[in-house]
Amino acid sequence: IGKNLVDIILTNNGYEVHNIGIKVAISEMIDKAIEVNADAIGMSGLLVKSTLIMRDNLEELNRRGLSHIPVMLGGAALTRTYVERDLRQIYDGRVFYGRDAFEGLAVMDRLGTMKQTGEVDDDYGRTIKARLIPEGTGRDPKPQREGPLGRTIADAPIFAPPFVGTKVIKGVSLSDISEYVNETALFRNQWMFRPEKGETDDEFKIRIRPIFREQLASAMGAGILIPQVVYGYFAANADGNDIIIWTDETRTAELARFSYPRQSDGEQLCIADFYRAYNAGNSDVDYAAFSIVTMGEAVSERAAELFAADRYQEYLLLHGLGVEMAEGLAELWHRRMREEWGYAGEDGPAIAGLFRQQYRGGRYSWGYPACPDLEDNAVVHRILDADRIGITVSEETSWQFQPEQTTSAIISPHPKAKYFVAR
Repeated sequence: IGKNLVDIILTNNGYEVHNIGIKVAISEMIDKAIEVNADAIGMSGLLVKSTLIMRDNLEELNRRGLSHIPVMLGGAALTRTYVERDLRQIYDGRVFYGRDAFEGLAVMDRLGTMKQTGEVDDDYGRTIKARLIPEGTGRDPKPQREGPLGRTIADAPIFAPPFVGTKVIKGVSLSDISEYVNETALFRNQWMFRPEKGETDDEFKIRIRPIFREQLASAMGAGILIPQVVYGYFAANADGNDIIIWTDETRTAELARFSYPRQSDGEQLCIADFYRAYNAGNSDVDYAAFSIVTMGEAVSERAAELFAADRYQEYLLLHGLGVEMAEGLAELWHRRMREEWGYAGEDGPAIAGLFRQQYRGGRYSWGYPACPDLEDNAVVHRILDADRIGITVSEETSWQFQPEQTTSAIISPHPKAKYFVAR
């Protein structure tokens, strides 16, 4: 959505924008940039993995001798420091951080002025603005721990799942899902509404909720929100920083293995810490759960039609609704899994508290700091047999799911399993 907003703002200010889609390989970007003699290339990234891909893309532009093309980078995965310190050291040309579409417009206006007037400013887009940490501080790096931490993971009770295997769920009530939609994420982050005239947050949400109800009713009437879930419970154990998923409860053959990063400081957490370690022949059983939820292809197709027709406000509303309904379905189904797994009684008293993890355990989605490797989406897809609900994932799509409004997770009931950042 960020990329499309940049398209809208630049196009409405007289620029010719070639919006070539999502999950685009650098070779395709380069081919289009050469074809149209582009004045700049823009990339937007939502997930942590995007930062690594952008770095690789800049290095490829260097190798291809195309560093004369300025590059604008934005999206939730990036920070100004990362772009203006780390990536400016990588790229031989000009690289800019765009906090939002209007900052991107300001960059393009300045580049245009420089081109028209012949102004020379070698520092623009190249200066390393962020403070660099001096080398040779004399401090030894903290050693990286391996395996579970010293805390007694085994003290946490093990909840036996209701079944071992997978299930497909269709026909989930859209009204039920809407109760689990994070209104702050939808109203502010997706739809970009803001409080007016001193409104409190409650007053702001009361004003926007009729739009939510109207958009939901319209989408329901059109039949373009099609919620589906595939989920399952598996015998599992930790092995260092890995989680082993077993084919069955005999724990004699591996079905899959997931490797996770560990924090280099603080508690030095790793997702594998939330599972009992495997020792051949012991009785320390444990279980992991996985889910993939989707709102289907129809909502993405309709949003694309609205964008192509320049119906930008309708596009923005529908796209945001699809994204947050998928997240709401993930939240709802996590609640259902806690119920059937036997520990939903530890949930907080209100649905709004669930968005602040007021429940036992945690739900981790790939692409975020604690589990950044999007390649694992293919593993989850395989063990859940997600083809059954029309979901695909491949290297060609940078290991992201199709349809777009789809999300996956690993779920742990361990009480310490909360969000954390692993660097």
